[in-house]
Amino acid sequence: ARKLIDEWVKNDKVIYGVTTGFGEFANVKISKDKIEELQRNLIVSHSTGVGELLPPFIIKLMMLLRVNALAKGNSGIRLETLELLIELINKNIIPAIPSQGSVGSSGDLAPLAHLVLALIGKGKVQTFKSVTSKTTSFTKLVSASSALKKHNLKPIKLGAKEGLALINGTQMMTAFAAYICIKSKELAKLADISGALSHEALRGTDKAFDLRLHNLRPYEGQINTAKNMLALIKESEIRKSHLLNDERVQDSYSLRCIPQIHGASKDAINYVCSRVEIELNSVTDNPLIFPNEKDYIEGGNFHGQPLALAMDFMSIALSELANVAERRVERLVNGQLSNLPRFLTKKGGLNSGLMIAQYTAASLVSENKTLAHPASVDSIPTSANQEDHNSMGSIAARKCYTILNNVEVVIAIELMCAAQGVEFLKPLKCGVGTTAAYNKIREKVKPLNHDRELHLDIQKVLTIVKDNSLLRYVEMKVILN
Repeated sequence: ARKLIDEWVKNDKVIYGVTTGFGEFANVKISKDKIEELQRNLIVSHSTGVGELLPPFIIKLMMLLRVNALAKGNSGIRLETLELLIELINKNIIPAIPSQGSVGSSGDLAPLAHLVLALIGKGKVQTFKSVTSKTTSFTKLVSASSALKKHNLKPIKLGAKEGLALINGTQMMTAFAAYICIKSKELAKLADISGALSHEALRGTDKAFDLRLHNLRPYEGQINTAKNMLALIKESEIRKSHLLNDERVQDSYSLRCIPQIHGASKDAINYVCSRVEIELNSVTDNPLIFPNEKDYIEGGNFHGQPLALAMDFMSIALSELANVAERRVERLVNGQLSNLPRFLTKKGGLNSGLMIAQYTAASLVSENKTLAHPASVDSIPTSANQEDHNSMGSIAARKCYTILNNVEVVIAIELMCAAQGVEFLKPLKCGVGTTAAYNKIREKVKPLNHDRELHLDIQKVLTIVKDNSLLRYVEMKVILN
């Protein structure tokens, strides 16, 4: 592909972004002696990002995904350019990329332009010892030129098409989407665990989880959730204690319909992840080179609409996990609904107990409702209407990332409240899976016997939600789908 690019430039072939300007300037022919300047100008002029910097682990994933797309051989990039990008990845030299500025249609132009600045020795970077999902911010930015020099690397001069090849892609939104997919599947299981523990504390019935019922409406997520609930509360002494002489006929929706609600979100998550897997292995450059046919096609694979719709759908699916979890939290702290001490404290009045923990959950759920408004339903034309439909996929992905983090907190709050509710049912024991969850929570936070700084408790439980140690511990006892 690279040889073809060089040959076409030599023969003065008119190809978009190779021997022409960009966007509205596509009809402006560029002379051979200006080819390198054209690509340099593209990068510096498109580096218009604003706002807070993206998390370093998202940026590193963007870099990796860009390498994956370019390595497929349809973009015409030089090997030495690709190798420098790989060196930055391996040495954890992470470019500083602002989070705002992409409309998600000619790819994530502005964010990726900031990424490419580092390759040409411009912009700011930070070198990390390692980069993980816990690496959430930059602490000490240095010039890219000094970082390259320190690691015996030389900045490159971009050749024909290389600047365009590097920035014309969906890698920012795809990086967010990939991370969100991984975490969402885990979070859906954690929602089952928190729901099951609330079910124990509220002395719910397991009749609504009978698989005969769910097989009559055979959604995969619904059936799997029902199986999870039965596995988690298996051998529960609490459940056995109210099998007989319980005046309640059926539970509230937030308990009874856990399989239907959680299951629908799981099916949505699986669908979204199937779209993201396609995007992860796609080539989203323009124009694309077909070496075997010695041809190129100017098209629109950079358009972010598939991911924009997927991320908006994911936002709704995740928000619903938090919505129903918060309703269970309300039932736990509401003495009239739970038949437990009000706000789960023995000395109500003197102590407020977990009253305000529910406020926090309600706040996050309400914030998510605003964030879940689809970004993809809006479009603003750009580049003098040459680019007259934009996906806003990067906005959809960033919103979804915020929603994901909020949902994790709500699930942590439910786990904390449900564990406290179980305290009042002792000496009765929970089921196999719910006991495991309770024990893991109690490794981090003690029962609430008097008021204390609850934000510390929330943070401790959130830690075992985020790092999956609670999920792994429970899955040592029960198999979750």
